[in-house]
Amino acid sequence: MAAGGAARAALLLLLGAAAAPGPARGSQGDREPLYRECLGRCERQNCSGAALRHFRARQPLYMGLTGWTCRDDCKYECMWLTVRLYVQGGHRVPQFHGKWPFSRFLFFQEPASAFASFLNGLASFVMLLRYKAAVPPASPMYPTCVAFAW
Repeated sequence: MAAGGAARAALLLLLGAAAAPGPARGSQGDREPLYRECLGRCERQNCSGAALRHFRARQPLYMGLTGWTCRDDCKYECMWLTVRLYVQGGHRVPQFHGKWPFSRFLFFQEPASAFASFLNGLASFVMLLRYKAAVPPASPMYPTCVAFAW
């Protein structure tokens, strides 16, 4: 029986290795030399010393509180520069960092996705309240379900 279990485990390991994805590559936009040069130049010029202090001084409070950094701002600006050049050249808009370019609204770069996440969180909270109202706290899985919901 042990030999059969070992053979089965080896087969599963082999199938898992065959199904594994190949090496990860960046998105087309990430690999674009223009984007990479722009990003390097922007970070050198804006993200250190006095230029970084200037960036932080002019950065809106809500963006600083939500974690937007100088590097994030450089990525955003260079992404749109690259997109404009792609469009001018008649090429399709590339993805950057695995995502399609979206215009930033306040501190949300993907407002529809953020709104959908908010609705998902709201639905989870409502279902947690319903669960707590319907299931007695002494139930065996009660603490686990509540912890998972939070």
